[in-house]
Amino acid sequence: MSNWNKVFKPIVVLCVICIVITGALAATNSATAPIILAAKLEAERLARMELLPEADDFTRVDSVSVDNVSDVYAANNGTGYVITSTAKGYGGTMTVMVAYSPDGTIKQIKVTEQAETQGIGSKVAGTPSYWERYQGQPAAELKVNKDGGTIDAENGATISSRALAKAVSSANEAYNAVNP
Repeated sequence: MSNWNKVFKPIVVLCVICIVITGALAATNSATAPIILAAKLEAERLARMELLPEADDFTRVDSVSVDNVSDVYAANNGTGYVITSTAKGYGGTMTVMVAYSPDGTIKQIKVTEQAETQGIGSKVAGTPSYWERYQGQPAAELKVNKDGGTIDAENGATISSRALAKAVSSANEAYNAVNP
């Protein structure tokens, strides 16, 4: 048997298979990327409407540049703002949307993406009853009580509690940049 059949033919066959599969994955990605982006944008719009239901629609505010803040949206009818920010938690990045009333207080918050530990960190990131601790707070730097702040940390989830407070504080900084 020649070297072609023993060594080179399997290598060529595997390379051809890899090229075909890579092409198929690239084609699938290019076909689904716009659909995935549209679904993500719609989910973000619905989350903003959920946080600030009295808003008729939102306009993106591009003049704000604050670390960890990705989006700032103002309600067109003046009923408030919704700001999206992130912070590093125990299990990964936590993405938070914060809704503000016209008087500058936090109306409500919602964690839209998180990778916190199930059962412990997820109490902070996935529990609306924990998020209620932020309602009515002024748009100022927030810390958990273990760090001298006013927000009670979830027992056993201090890192996740701190991450949520940091994300909300970043959103507060952006809100104060929009409304000096």
